[in-house]
Amino acid sequence: MTTPAKVALPLLALLSLCSAAGCGSGAKPAAAPPPPPVIVGQAVRRTIPISLRAIGNVESTALVAVRSRVVGQILMVHIKDGADVVKGQTLFTIDPEPFRIALDRAEAQLARDKALLQKADADLARFAKLVDKEYVTREQYESAASQAASQAATIRSDEATARDARLSLSYCTITSPIAGRAGSVNLRAGNLVKANDDPPLVTILKVRPVYVTFSVPEKYLADVRKHAAEGELTVRAVSRGDAGEGHAGVLTFIDNEVAAATGTIRLRGEFPNDDQGLWPGEFVEVALEIAEQKDAVMVPSPAIQVGQQGSYVYVVGADGIAQPRPIVVDRTLGGETVIASGLSGGETVVTDGQLRIVPGAKVTVQTKP
Repeated sequence: MTTPAKVALPLLALLSLCSAAGCGSGAKPAAAPPPPPVIVGQAVRRTIPISLRAIGNVESTALVAVRSRVVGQILMVHIKDGADVVKGQTLFTIDPEPFRIALDRAEAQLARDKALLQKADADLARFAKLVDKEYVTREQYESAASQAASQAATIRSDEATARDARLSLSYCTITSPIAGRAGSVNLRAGNLVKANDDPPLVTILKVRPVYVTFSVPEKYLADVRKHAAEGELTVRAVSRGDAGEGHAGVLTFIDNEVAAATGTIRLRGEFPNDDQGLWPGEFVEVALEIAEQKDAVMVPSPAIQVGQQGSYVYVVGADGIAQPRPIVVDRTLGGETVIASGLSGGETVVTDGQLRIVPGAKVTVQTKP
């Protein structure tokens, strides 16, 4: 009689477990998770430049170290450190009084000697009449002629002295020989300045236009020369941290020799720099556009993924299913990547949310926030 009781207890436990687990015919299956959300972009075909990329250095097209040409005391400084200046703008004024005195002295000496010359000319004219009548000797006449000629030479010397004094006086006003940006002013009002002294009073850099100098491997020299002979080559310079397209210029210089130590050729582009976005001395990313590539396939760079088998992208089909597609990357241009093979253009590729994708499963396409 004990056997049925022993069988009934396990059966009851089994029924309880089955009820708790939903083994009955009325149990509902667990709901499938929703497709993961992703952001997508398009693979497009377009004509793009073929560029040589390098790091370049911005240089001023003109540099002037402003120095005094006379000795004197600085009366006034007309600019501030780092100021923009125009050609002919007054920068410094040196005390002109000593030079005015020197000019007055030179002009007074010139006036005195001119009066003496008039007397010498009058004497010569008088002796010229008398010598024919033999009222004076030939020797006296020649002495008067010599005196007049000597006085004329003195006048020329006096005129040169006056011009020199006038020129020195003009040097008391120091103006900018070029338009550009001033550096630090090294001497202030009240200081005594010497002619051609170091350091200069101020250094002025011309910043419109500017040069960008860079180097490329010598293996590209033939291509650069070929395309430069066909027309102007565009150079683009992007300051570090600048997310824009940068500044456009033209190639204006190819060095006359290859640097033997580095195997590179030095090039230089000229940029208008109207917005003064390029700063002399800074390093920039340079792209020299030597040709064009037509119908290049491009995708947003965030779409590129790298796995054990190489680079790939997730392509979303019309049915919303994402599949990995192996690709070969050519190069990167800004925020886009040129695809050498693997895509033909027109595909929809995932640019964000790749970690949530299960290959061959559906995804939910969202707009970029």
